[in-house]
Amino acid sequence: MIVETEGLTKRYGSAAVLNGLDLEVAEGSLLALLGPNGAGKTTTIRVLSTLTRPSGGSARVCGFDVAEQAAAVRGVIGLTGQYAAVDEEQTGRENLVMIARLRRFSRSAARARALALLERFGLTGAADRRVRTYSGGLRRRLDLAMSLVAPPRLLFLDEPTTGLDPVSRTTLWDAIGDLVRDGVTIFLTTQYLEEADRLADRIVVLHNGDAVADGTAEALKSSAGGTRLDLVFGCAEDALRARGVVAGAVDGTTLAVPSDGSAVHLHRVLDDLLAARVRPLRVSTHRPTLDDVFAALTGAAA
Repeated sequence: MIVETEGLTKRYGSAAVLNGLDLEVAEGSLLALLGPNGAGKTTTIRVLSTLTRPSGGSARVCGFDVAEQAAAVRGVIGLTGQYAAVDEEQTGRENLVMIARLRRFSRSAARARALALLERFGLTGAADRRVRTYSGGLRRRLDLAMSLVAPPRLLFLDEPTTGLDPVSRTTLWDAIGDLVRDGVTIFLTTQYLEEADRLADRIVVLHNGDAVADGTAEALKSSAGGTRLDLVFGCAEDALRARGVVAGAVDGTTLAVPSDGSAVHLHRVLDDLLAARVRPLRVSTHRPTLDDVFAALTGAAA
């Protein structure tokens, strides 16, 4: 495992932020740490990337102890935080060359690496403009490129698409997907359920410093319950009458009926209702989503 934590805790004074977190991340995978604000996502990354020491428990990254071998950990990871860490008065190219030189690249190797990353992230057209003229999406792509100057074994991405417009977000998702296909292990924190669903091999839901769920997106959705039919009627009285024919839960004018998702079951329900002279205005099929999982586990809407 490229990341292993056991009983990991972090306290700030009397406030507990992480409560004995146990995590494992397989090399070459993308793990999404999902949770509401204040769940402990950023603190987890700060501990694993050696920016803050744990209060208790243990954590190893690429085989190195984060507390005792911090320098070794920093040599094999990349980190993109919630806010783009770029020099706005330099150009995109200058930012990349600067990082490469700090990582002990020669001048020519630094220029070559900068060019390769500019091309990879679609930044060549903006390469020689000052970063203060960049859009949010361009800044984010540059920030991601800077974390890859020295190719890391493990890349931490802390809410990388927060504040981006939908087009920029999708562009960054594509770039992240390319990195995973290239063999980079990614540890991603996010509040966006769609982001976790689209990108992650595995999702851990964090709530008040505790891991409350762990699995693939499909496994977590299945845990939220099966498919249901939502039957909407013209009035609440019709919905209650329909419940006398088909077992389900009434909410206002809607009757929610557990279903196996098959057309056979749908037709049987409709036939029974029509035979009882109760006709729904519309019918929809609802399959569990990560929103359902998130709400059930944290009591919060995403």
